[in-house]
Amino acid sequence: MSPATKYLAEGSATLLAGLALKLFADGVEISFVSLGKAGMVMMVIGAVQTLFGLFQTTRTNTAKS
Repeated sequence: MSPATKYLAEGSATLLAGLALKLFADGVEISFVSLGKAGMVMMVIGAVQTLFGLFQTTRTNTAKS
């Protein structure tokens, strides 16, 4: 599995897990963090990872041409 594919898979999973936290656990608060806010942070990190994986994929395809 190429690094670009790994970034895409990890980013997508993190994005979906963050979305689930944001949608279904928005009102739940642990002693130090709100799960809705943690979900939003996970969504941002997942989106960045996914975009980086897409960037690597296009960069690799361009370099092969």
